[in-house]
Amino acid sequence: MNLSDINELDFKNMGAWPVPARAGVIAILCVALLGAGYWFDTKGQLQALEDAQAKEQELRTTFEIKQAKATNLAAYTAQLQEMKKTFGAMLRQLPSKAEVADLLVDISQTGLASGLQFELFSPKVEVPKEFYAELPISIRVTGSYHQFGNFVSGVAALPRIVTLHDTWITRSTTSDQLVMAITAKTYRYLDEPVLAAGVPATPEAAK
Repeated sequence: MNLSDINELDFKNMGAWPVPARAGVIAILCVALLGAGYWFDTKGQLQALEDAQAKEQELRTTFEIKQAKATNLAAYTAQLQEMKKTFGAMLRQLPSKAEVADLLVDISQTGLASGLQFELFSPKVEVPKEFYAELPISIRVTGSYHQFGNFVSGVAALPRIVTLHDTWITRSTTSDQLVMAITAKTYRYLDEPVLAAGVPATPEAAK
């Protein structure tokens, strides 16, 4: 068939068309139907399949994570109990409000027992933290290196938590002794009412 033959085709009597023309029209209709079927049906199904596969992978990952947690549940439980026990032991090392005064006496007595002479022993205002209050103490003492070492060791051996910071040592201007300035910090566990109210641990801390 050529172009002139196509122009002579009678669209009102397609049954009389030559076989090549009818075959061409049928082929075009088939391609159009396949395209419409893909666009309106198959494309949506393929997208739904991709979404389902992605969801399957997500669920599989979630399942594997939960399965791993379930497998290690006993170990996690034991670890949690150990953490609670350790935390409780640490809390017991924090002096209560009534014990702070005794702890201050213990620190000063440790210095005196080490042979040091106190030039300054000044507790500062408590600093409230998340669940505890920090009490800094400015200390300045005179003595020897050996006595300083005994004092630090003695403070470390106290049953309550005391940490030492900002150590500074120099030679005394009035004697052959050494002068050590240091900040000792002890920590007090805040009572539940204080934590709930969100207020400073002491009236002085609110100033």
